[in-house]
Parts: sequence; C-alpha cells; structure tokens
Amino acid sequence: MHDFQHIFISIIVEAFPFILLGVLISALLQVFVSDSMIDRITPRNPIAGVLFGSLLGLLLPLCECGMIPVVRRLIRKGMPPYIGMVFIFAGPIINPVVFTSTYSAFQSEPLIAYSRMGLALVVCFLLGLLMYRFMKRSPLKLGIHSLSGRSSESDYGHNYNHGSMNDGIRGRIQATFNHASDEFFDIGKYLIIGAFITALVQSVVNQDVLLSIGGQPGIANLFMMGAAFALSLCSTSDAFVASSFHGIFGPGALLAFLVFGPMVDVKSLLMLFSTFRSKVVIGIVLFLVVSVWALSILTEKVLFHF
Repeated sequence: MHDFQHIFISIIVEAFPFILLGVLISALLQVFVSDSMIDRITPRNPIAGVLFGSLLGLLLPLCECGMIPVVRRLIRKGMPPYIGMVFIFAGPIINPVVFTSTYSAFQSEPLIAYSRMGLALVVCFLLGLLMYRFMKRSPLKLGIHSLSGRSSESDYGHNYNHGSMNDGIRGRIQATFNHASDEFFDIGKYLIIGAFITALVQSVVNQDVLLSIGGQPGIANLFMMGAAFALSLCSTSDAFVASSFHGIFGPGALLAFLVFGPMVDVKSLLMLFSTFRSKVVIGIVLFLVVSVWALSILTEKVLFHF
C-alpha cells in the first residue's frame, strides 16, 4: 500500500502543472486563433505540406481530444486532407508543452525527450507521404458529424458558439476559461485512471514478471504500446507514467509508449472512426503500429547502445 500511494501521488503531482499549462494554451488557441488563419498559411507543395502538418503543433499545441474536430473543420474549409491527418497524429507529441514535460520526467536521460520528438516526426512524415500518394478522396465520412450525434461545431464539448467571439474581450476570456475547465476535467480523469493502474501494476505485479517482459525488446515494445492504448493518457502527462517504468523497460519500449499512445488510444480511436472512413482509419492505425514498433527498436539500437 505504501508503494502504491507513493507512485500514484508522485505521478499526479508531477503531471498536474503540465496538464494545466496544456489545457490553458489549448483554450487560448481555440478561442483566439481562427481556422481561416491556419488555412491561409497552409502550403500546397506535398513535401512542405507534410512537414507543415508534422510541425504545426509547435504553433498550435492542442490536446489530442480537441484535435479531430478542429482538423475536420479545416479539411472542410479546404486544407489538403493528408496535411490535416498528419497534424492529428503529430500535434499531440511535437509541441513545446509535451517536450518540456518529457524532459522534466526524464531529467536523468534527456535523450528520451529528444528521441520522442524525432521518432514522432519520422513516423508522421512517412505517414503523410503515403496518404498523399494513395488517398485519392476525402477521408471524412459523409453526413456523420460526431460519435454522440452533436453538430459539427460543438464536438465533445471542445468547440463553443462562435457568437461569443464577437462579444469583446470579456466574452473571449470567459470562453477561454470555460474551454480550459472542461478540458482539464476531461483530461484529468484519464490521468487519475492511468496513474491508478500504473501504481497498482507496479505495487502488486511481481517485478520479476515485468523485468522478464522488459528484457525482450520486441515484446516489451508491443506490451508498452498496448499499455499506452489502454491507459489513454494525455500527452502532457504520459511521460511521468512512462518514467515510473524506467529501469524496468528499456528506452525503446518507453519510446514506443510515448509515441504510440498520443497517436492512437481508446478514446481517439473511437473519435477517428466516428469522423473518418473506416478503411482509412484501419490503414493508418496498422501503419502506425508497425512503424512505431519497428522504429522504436531501431532507435534504441542506434542511439542508446553506443
């Protein structure tokens, strides 16, 4: 029980400031940055477009929960679909808030923070090129707006009536705090669940079992990818969960957890299927599973085994 309490509380306390910062930035962008502004600066060249989609999170560090509704609107307004889809998977990882939280969680081995950004960039760049080459029509479902049947402008509580945008600075500030509070509680429950499960596993499961899995690179990577999918943590806090496994699992398995989880988890998969055509989603998820698994193994061998 003492080990459980220590692990659970430490994860929550360390992750809290980064969740707060992440949802505040997300709310400010949601209220003050228009979709048309992003559309105007979107490049049309495919290579530049893929890089733009991969690095857009540096300017718009949105959480993965709010990413899909925003990208859907951008695609409907003319953004090339392959750029928007790349942003969905790259944005939750390649942004300054996530880098800072990862660096803070892995202060003893900062190379993991840099490797996380690099691995995510490579995976998303390859994904974007494949989508540009093979995706011939819009990936959006026709006539389906959301999983819950809400209108397309109010998905999952992340989008607010644009009338408030015209009510002056007071209306915008109120909308910002409304958005931030909703997102904070939405993300917070996943962090609590993830921290609880992580603490339970590490305090109850025999360490020899975890060490035996961690000693098999390929299996360890798949195990951590499955854990990331099931835990459905926010990318601003998942590094603190991953760091609690440092020493049990190698850098490659930790990177697989840190890269795959923000790209595909339980909640985001449901949102993807509700918004995009099933064949597109299945093809993308399969590519992400194989590429993250293979490249995380390769990254460990190249960067961490000198």
